[in-house]
Amino acid sequence: MKPTPGIGMPVDGGIGLQKQFSPFGEYGRWIHDIVLIPLIAAITVFVLALLVWVAVRYNRRANPVASRTSHNTLLEVAWTLVPVLILVCIAVPSIDLIAKQYKPAPKSALTIKITGNQWFWSYGYPDNGDFEVNSYMLNLPGQPVINAGVREVGSKPWDGPSHMEVDNRLVVPAGEPIRLQITAADVIHSFAVPSLWFKLDAVPGRINEKVLFIEKPGVYYGQCSELCGVKHGYMPIAVEALPRAQYNAWVLGHPGGLIDGQKKLIDATAQAPAAGAGETAVPADNASEAVPAVETTSSPAA
Repeated sequence: MKPTPGIGMPVDGGIGLQKQFSPFGEYGRWIHDIVLIPLIAAITVFVLALLVWVAVRYNRRANPVASRTSHNTLLEVAWTLVPVLILVCIAVPSIDLIAKQYKPAPKSALTIKITGNQWFWSYGYPDNGDFEVNSYMLNLPGQPVINAGVREVGSKPWDGPSHMEVDNRLVVPAGEPIRLQITAADVIHSFAVPSLWFKLDAVPGRINEKVLFIEKPGVYYGQCSELCGVKHGYMPIAVEALPRAQYNAWVLGHPGGLIDGQKKLIDATAQAPAAGAGETAVPADNASEAVPAVETTSSPAA
């Protein structure tokens, strides 16, 4: 899939958050734009106005005799309670967002395992035949080779921006929750895709888990966000979200690739003779997806 310029990637002169393509991202951006920015702006203007007023009203010429007032109960209560109320206004939606982000994925959700390495990513598909792909950053034309044996960016029509495109993207189905299990093989890495509101550390010897939900097909870029060595800046992330039929076709293109639930269907079929006379064996969960009608072309993100 060819990426759409300006979608799922940083842009020149960009200010603020990238456009979001996940429910959590839209909620987080709402908190940023509607709650945090107005509060910050109001506090900044209020403090500036106070500073100007104090400088004008209480300078030596305008106020030659200084006040000896040392306490003002009403003022002290106000400047204690108002910040508390402001923090509550920020805390309520923030805690709600955090709780929703770490809610476990549905039991039937597709599981993908991500491993951070120095300096590339490995993507495993245990629910699709347990195959694995490695993802290396593409080399830059006219510059020293970063990853031997990997082609240069721009050599294929679907390549995205330099320093962000890879040879093998993380391919996922769009429009459904995905369970991402993230770990590392050597040092701490961090899997982060800003336009999907996703960031989770990859820690050696530990599996961290979080749900990824991408609302629409497209290509979304990120980078390792934890200093992990000399090539830290050369392990980007490219996530390609496909419609489910096209994702199934991509899976079947790998040796040993199985569509989610296909193994369950095969097991259920093998047990069918054991059913009683006149009885029909009930296929396993997701069996309707076992034999897909796949498409071989994909459309760019809107």
